[in-house]
Amino acid sequence: MEPVTQQGPAASLAAEKIKAIQDSATDRYRLAAGFYRIADDGRRPFGRAELSFLRWEIVRGVMDPRSGSPWWRAVNERLLRDKTEADLLHHGAAGEPSARSVELWNEFLRTPSPARWYRAHNGSVLAGYLDHVALTDGELPAERFMMNVALLRVMYAHALAAEPRLALGMFAFAGRLLGDPRRGTVGLFLDLQRVFPQHYPLHGRVLEELIAAERSLARALDYGVIGSRISELYHFAADSLDLPGVAELVDDGTPCYAWPASQRSIWLSGTTSRLSKLAALATKSPRLAVRRVAPDPVAARASAPRRANGSIGPGRPARSARPARSRPDGSR
Repeated sequence: MEPVTQQGPAASLAAEKIKAIQDSATDRYRLAAGFYRIADDGRRPFGRAELSFLRWEIVRGVMDPRSGSPWWRAVNERLLRDKTEADLLHHGAAGEPSARSVELWNEFLRTPSPARWYRAHNGSVLAGYLDHVALTDGELPAERFMMNVALLRVMYAHALAAEPRLALGMFAFAGRLLGDPRRGTVGLFLDLQRVFPQHYPLHGRVLEELIAAERSLARALDYGVIGSRISELYHFAADSLDLPGVAELVDDGTPCYAWPASQRSIWLSGTTSRLSKLAALATKSPRLAVRRVAPDPVAARASAPRRANGSIGPGRPARSARPARSRPDGSR
């Protein structure tokens, strides 16, 4: 294959850039930060939460090319590649967006806003989840549990900015402020360093011990606020990101990305605390509008995660009401 030149399609240029930096955590961070810091078109303040999460990944060691996690690295590469391609297109590079997630980044770059940033960022991250489920086979149960928690947290943060009524119920008025990725408050939802150990892999760590060590406020968020609307969050993400396969990553209110849906007890262990119950009651959502359009089984199967043997990843579509779909700006 001939080397890619500056006149090549944006997708090829982006792929070459990622290939050049994929073995250096420092270069990954430099590329991620440069996307926000070099430009002067309104995107600069939106990198706060993403860069904080990447720093946590680097400190844990999951980005190390030798001893790190192939899964975490692959998901990060999808995010970096989509952003890089969109930035190249935004500045006049040849070609068309290679994926829907790249189109979402283009929409954000044209008119930056919190809701558009979450659609772009989560579109890349969740596409990475769906594409790389086979890589989770080599991960410990505690790590796969963390993957599901990270997924829940980032979907919930998106709902805060785009669907605050879904996220906070009667406190919806505070949703867009709390979920704004430009503000430090979003760290309350996306900062996992306060919840999980700072090393990788988690050898010798029993999952029940990790959950028991979680701080009371974090448990109230995960099991009370988020846990009381899990199925709705997955359907919200599937609809707003045009990724129907995301709806298959929950089973009767139990997250099941690379996780057996039958092992639901671990997700119920924190729901019995008084603080979790109070949080769930206080933020209870009003009855959500229900879309009665039958799902497209072909589209859902096409975007569902697949394992190495070609089978679709665990979980079946949750049997729950689907919230009304939002427009890209977060309005109904």
